[in-house]
Amino acid sequence: MVSQTTYLFDTTIEENLRIAKPDATRGELEDACRQASVHDFIMTLPDGYRTRVGALGSNLSAGERQRIGLARAFLRDSDFILLDEPTSNVDSINEGIILKALLAQKKKRGILLVSHRESTMAIADRVYRMEKGRLYG
Repeated sequence: MVSQTTYLFDTTIEENLRIAKPDATRGELEDACRQASVHDFIMTLPDGYRTRVGALGSNLSAGERQRIGLARAFLRDSDFILLDEPTSNVDSINEGIILKALLAQKKKRGILLVSHRESTMAIADRVYRMEKGRLYG
């Protein structure tokens, strides 16, 4: 599950990612981060993946935390991913990269995506709308 608010522990980016898959290789970590459009950012940091994120990820922006949360989901490689507003804190460029990665993920796992953004929902096979407590399909 990737929620709108990603919680990180006061440790390194790498250790926060390994929560999803403790035995992940460096290549797997980097691939998941590329898919989540956060690898390039991480590589600009002085300590790269060994950069400490601060209490609750306070050294990172909301968008950076959210992309690390998404990388965790990709790294976990489960059969199903639940995403709650996965692009709410990212710009349109990163949203596009993330949506492209989610499209690729649809081929190998089920994805349930909750979002208010029309642009995010554009990748969905089926869209349901909630209006005044009623579900419309």
